[in-house]
Amino acid sequence: MMTTGGLPEDSPANAVSESVADISPDPAKMDELGPQVIEAIKQVFDPEIPVNIYEMGLIYDVLIDAEGRVGVKMTLTAPACPAAQSLPIEVRDKARAVAGVSDAKVEVVWDPPWTKERMSDVAKLELGMF
Repeated sequence: MMTTGGLPEDSPANAVSESVADISPDPAKMDELGPQVIEAIKQVFDPEIPVNIYEMGLIYDVLIDAEGRVGVKMTLTAPACPAAQSLPIEVRDKARAVAGVSDAKVEVVWDPPWTKERMSDVAKLELGMF
């Protein structure tokens, strides 16, 4: 059985995933707060990988509406990721801490599936994948 975000019902990330469908991007807020939210998200690291989750390609979308609400669509490297519950919460908390953000929520999605090709060149270099 599938639940919101396409998560398997028994996925650990299911407990922390919230739909971001109600967040309609506002171009002015995206320009104003987007870079700051991304920088905040870049402070989140998978405990097993010395590269931030943004450079790892785990962040699929960052949306900011006119009220300053942030919606982040992200994935994990695998449904059974040991950090499945902690990473989305940390992303949400980092986004909420940005001045001008009124609230934030994170939706964990599995489509498209994460692959190494989603990693930035910075991540590949850091992990010796070049």
